This record gives sequence, C-alpha cells and structure tokens, in this order.
Amino acid sequence: MVSQPEQPLPEIESRQTVAVPASFTADSVRLLGDQLDSVFSYFHKKKGFNGTVLVTKFDKVIYKGAFGYADFYRKDSLNIQTAFQLASVSKQFTAMAIMMLKEQGRLGYDDSLQQYIPGFPYKGITIRQLLTHRSGLPNYTYLSDKVWTDRNRLMTNEDVITLLKKHQPPVYYQPDTRFDYSNTGYALLASVVERITGVSFSTYLHRNIFEPLRMDNTFTFNDSLPAQHIQVATGHTGGKRKRTSDFMDSVLGDKGMYSTVEDLYKWDQALYTQELVKRETLEEAFTGAGSIVKKRRKREDYGFGWRLSQLESGDTVVYHAGLWHGYTSYLLRNPKDHSALIVLSNLPNGSLKKVKDDIQDFLYPVNPISTAANLKEHESPARAGL
Repeated sequence: MVSQPEQPLPEIESRQTVAVPASFTADSVRLLGDQLDSVFSYFHKKKGFNGTVLVTKFDKVIYKGAFGYADFYRKDSLNIQTAFQLASVSKQFTAMAIMMLKEQGRLGYDDSLQQYIPGFPYKGITIRQLLTHRSGLPNYTYLSDKVWTDRNRLMTNEDVITLLKKHQPPVYYQPDTRFDYSNTGYALLASVVERITGVSFSTYLHRNIFEPLRMDNTFTFNDSLPAQHIQVATGHTGGKRKRTSDFMDSVLGDKGMYSTVEDLYKWDQALYTQELVKRETLEEAFTGAGSIVKKRRKREDYGFGWRLSQLESGDTVVYHAGLWHGYTSYLLRNPKDHSALIVLSNLPNGSLKKVKDDIQDFLYPVNPISTAANLKEHESPARAGL
C-alpha cells in the first residue's frame, strides 16, 4: 500500500461566467420549460421513457421532471430525488480524483502504472493512457465472466488486479497506439487512488467530492445502505423485469456510483469553478488525446473521463453516456452557453437515445432562430409527435 499524507486542495476562486442574452427572459424560460415538459411527456407515453431529467441553460435550471416507476413491480413512482446507478458516467469522477492527486503532486500522468501496482504484468502503461483509453488492456468483465466461479461473492478492485496477474489475457494492442474504450483502465485508476491515499475509493470520493459539493444523495455501490430518505431506482431489463445485483457491480471506478439529476447539476456547476481543481488542470480533461473515434459519420475525441464532440450546430460539447445492468445515463455539457442535459433511466429500452438526440437537436439547432419561433416549431404535432 503506497500511502501519502493528505494535502489541502486549491483555494476556491471565481467561477466562470457566461454572457446571458437579453432574449433569455423569465417568459422565455417558462415557455421553454413547458415545451420540454410536453416533449418528455410524449417520450414517456409513446416511447416508453422511464427516468428523471434535468435541463439547464446559462447556469439556470429550465426544466426537471420524473417519469414512470422506480420499481415496476411495486409501482413506486420516480421523483426528482431518486438515485440511479450512473454506469460509465462514473468515469468522470474517477478522472477527477486522479486530477486532484496530480495537482497535489502525489502522482504524474506519465507515471508507470507499475509504480503504484507493483508486479502488474502489463508493462509500459501510464496513468494518462488509462485516462484516455489508450492502454490496450483486456476487458476485465470478459475475463471475470470466464474465471469468477462464485457468482454470489462480490468482486473487488483488488480482485480485478489479482485476476489480471494470474491469468494474463493478451493485450488488445500495444499501449498508446490507438483508442479502445476500457472499463479495466478506470477500475485500475480507482485502485491507484486507494494505494496513494490509503483510504477506500468510496471514502475518497465522499471526502473530496461528494461532501464538499453537497451531493447528499450520491454514493457508491460499496457504501452501507444510503440514508433512508434516498429512493434508489431498481434496474430493469428492457422488458421491465427487475435486475438483481451482479458480482461485478462492486468494482468501482468504471461504474458503481449512484446519484440524482439534481446532484449531477451541482457537479456540473462545480466544473465552472476551481473548487475541486484549478482551471488549467480541468482544461486538460476537456482536451482530446488523439483518441479519435468515428461515430455516426462524426469524429469524436476523448479527454479524461469525457467524450468530446462537435454538434451539427458547431458547438463543441463534452459528454458521457452509461449502460450497466438495468440502468442508462447521459450527461452532456455545453460550455458555450453553460447548458447541460442530464438524463437517468432504469429501463434500457432504447428510449433514452431517442430522447437525448431529439432534445439536443432542440437545444442546439443547426440554424438558430428566435426563441419564440423555435418553440413554435417544436410545439407542432408533426415535429413533437403530440
């Protein structure tokens, strides 16, 4: 265990601001919120969307809502404070933990992974390559499916390391030769945090991110039961059958966080300040590493825990999506107008993809027109399907 004393975080400095246009009035916000409610209600009734949503623009919440059930068997209605498994949206918090330690001088991005996990059998892999999915490491989930015999025993991050050391499945490619999305890399990053700090990854997140940001309804799978006031959505199959916990749910870093849309809004807003890390540190997370991915005839890049993409409107956004054992999640941020789209669901029936695509087209039209005209266009039955 490599343990170093805690060091203070940077002083909080001024938040980044954005110019708010004169057209962004209380009336326009109210109209936009009404339209979003109509669109989300349509997706719930006609497309089967089940989840919670929160939409912001110019740092202001313009809409939030809950649709459907936390548990289809019990018919427990969702509410805006319901917590969902974030799946791979968890990765941006893992990246933040690494950035905080780097800023404190406790690790370097180009340090070898073996510096923190002695005896790790794959050589030439750096912290930076884990962050940007350029390590080439095999996927621990595939390995675990084959060799983890006791499915009733929860797997830990240390178990992941032990399995990789014991079985040493071949790498997908040599380090830093191309991008390949890796859950293994982010699980290992969580272990790096634990070995440097001497506390569990969950404890580190609570002390250094959740508690300072007052993310009171955010926790990890490995925590003891959350506070009684927190409703936790049950994961379901696309056919609305309840999913039970899986032995890999307890591996953290690549997934395993639970949160609400309101807590994720607090996270979004904190990223416009220097409360967690300095601005120049955070900017590197939003800088592409040459991890080019072709997606829907577009080219995307990857920073530290964030995908980087250019919308058809020309805006450059950062986002991440997640899918894991009955849960889907999506968090998009547009620094140009300090807007965000946050969607959490416990019914992976394909509706979330339709929701996020249509709402993005609505929020960031290719040919921007006046707010009133834009609202009228989206209010039409042909456009919204109402």
